[in-house]
Amino acid sequence: MEQKVDGAMINEALFFHLVMMFQMAAMQQLGKIPNPMTQKIERDLEQAKFSIDILVMLQDKTKGNLSNKEEEFLKKALFELQINYVDEVNRSDKEEKEPETSSQDMPPGDDTDNEGKERKTSGGDIEGEASGSGEKSKKGAASKKKKSKPDKSK
Repeated sequence: MEQKVDGAMINEALFFHLVMMFQMAAMQQLGKIPNPMTQKIERDLEQAKFSIDILVMLQDKTKGNLSNKEEEFLKKALFELQINYVDEVNRSDKEEKEPETSSQDMPPGDDTDNEGKERKTSGGDIEGEASGSGEKSKKGAASKKKKSKPDKSK
């Protein structure tokens, strides 16, 4: 039973492939799957939003020109990506609101920054580097490092 391959079948396969390319890129950028080159989880929410926006644009531009199968595939891919994006944005916001360290997380005598100066939080507590053993302090420090700009004065 040989099936003849026509242009419509090729275009359908190419459409599915295109959607899957952007879907997998967005999932990587959301930190949901590892980067196949580095085998590491990498989060870049700005790039994830860009990948999702491209699929939204594709959906808008192809409205009325897709088969039911293609339309459903794109709709489900976008739904999955948008739910995961909201989840990651909420997680990122939550990590930013958590304090970097608490006085219980800091080892005794660790109340100075890298230059030996004491640092105080707005509540008057001394704040050190995220060297405590708490998992929250490591995540908070990591998310803050991503967003802070490098100090060019050094």
